[in-house]
Amino acid sequence: MIPAIFKRGLAALLVATLVFTSGAGADDIKLPDMGSPADAILNKSEESQIGRMIMRDIRRSGKVVEDPIVNEYINEIGSRLVAQTNDGDHNFTFFVVDDPRINAFALPGGYIGVHTGLLEATRSEDELAGVLAHEVAHVTQRHIARAIHANSRQSILSTAMMLGAIIVAAAGGSADAVQGAMAVAQGTAIQQQINFTRTNEYEADRIGIAALADAGFDPYGMASFFEVMSRQNTTSPEMRAPEFLRTHPVTTARIAESRNRARDYPAVRSSDSTNYGIARTRMIAARFDTAQKAVAYFERRPYDKQTDIERYGRAVAYQRAGENWQALEIFKELMDKDKSVIAYHIGLGQTYVALDQPRDALATYERALGLFPRNVPLVLDYGERLLQLGQARKAHTLLLDLLNNVPPTPEQVRLIARAASEAGENAEAFYYLSEYRLMIGDLTGGIGYLQQALRLPELQEIQRIRFEARIDFIREFMTEEQLKMMRREKSVGVSVRNVK
Repeated sequence: MIPAIFKRGLAALLVATLVFTSGAGADDIKLPDMGSPADAILNKSEESQIGRMIMRDIRRSGKVVEDPIVNEYINEIGSRLVAQTNDGDHNFTFFVVDDPRINAFALPGGYIGVHTGLLEATRSEDELAGVLAHEVAHVTQRHIARAIHANSRQSILSTAMMLGAIIVAAAGGSADAVQGAMAVAQGTAIQQQINFTRTNEYEADRIGIAALADAGFDPYGMASFFEVMSRQNTTSPEMRAPEFLRTHPVTTARIAESRNRARDYPAVRSSDSTNYGIARTRMIAARFDTAQKAVAYFERRPYDKQTDIERYGRAVAYQRAGENWQALEIFKELMDKDKSVIAYHIGLGQTYVALDQPRDALATYERALGLFPRNVPLVLDYGERLLQLGQARKAHTLLLDLLNNVPPTPEQVRLIARAASEAGENAEAFYYLSEYRLMIGDLTGGIGYLQQALRLPELQEIQRIRFEARIDFIREFMTEEQLKMMRREKSVGVSVRNVK
């Protein structure tokens, strides 16, 4: 195990490896074997620990997009690529960051983030897959640990000071804060890091293009997106360069090499999936600051000239604007044409609830569940609608079945806590809230909710045993300072009824 202060310093350097890459041109370097010196600095388990730590901070920033339909799609594409490149030693999580800048990044432990701006900027599913394949390759080729090894003499203090800036940058925060923190760090150390990562970029291109082809995507997808970004920069030199160009510098030589590598693979005639269009359209609809602007955007073309995806976007915009009768007609039409698209079922069910037609809403969701059992976006949305309809107990049962089989996000745990609370199952609600606090790194808060549960008069003996065992388990990971704080505070003082 590496000391905590060393991990904090390493974390900054690790993310800097992939978020602040620069330059181009170098020979590919060989993959590390099991005896690589990089393992002496950072093994895969420690990478995962650091990745979880950074991911918690990004979630706390509130910038992670909590749209189950979009997240399901991004993870589906990512899983196809990972299946072609992963040796089984890495677990991957793909997520979307609410940021209009065009960028993507990889974190230690297999966390791959995509900005909403990048999703919108892609012109095809192949281009999006090309970006994801590149980021996946950074992780599978262990560029993180290799960069640490190459810079093992760098000052821990210097890297520690970069940590806050890197996390803010990854989550799409203030550029001024990033620049200020980076200015404090040692300039020479940063330059050494930049020089080392040039080879990583080329290697990630090579591995990523192979994964694209093997996963059934067009191997030219990566080069195509590089060309779009490069063209955008040269045609508007007075504008700030896209974030993607600063974190993944693209030169004509790199584009040419990407195209040359793609020629080594059979041509793939791919077409965009419906889910790609839906995910991209949902991000476009959400970016407008008013519902009226979203409606105006999707009404630009006559309805009879629009594709099904454009009509879906129009329906989503109508939902947002409260024009639910118009949304209903579109969702019905889309459903009649293609019942295999889960987003259409969800949209129709949501609209029936908004129009106060609970019988039709429940029938829509139940039919969809029969077609797509335990589908994450479907079950989560159904659970929320059940809560709106006053059926909290059914919502709790439904969500519990899902989350017992699918690893939940913190926001999904909050949802089931709300369902349990509204169903009058306060002990379980406190337990879920405890798990939520643990997931965001608040051990003291997690114990606090369990202590509140233990004071409930209706608590069952089996629950008491389970909660006390959980408290003992959490304490093993707490610092002495946290234990002292916990002893000073009898309770976190937060009521389960305050959960929204």
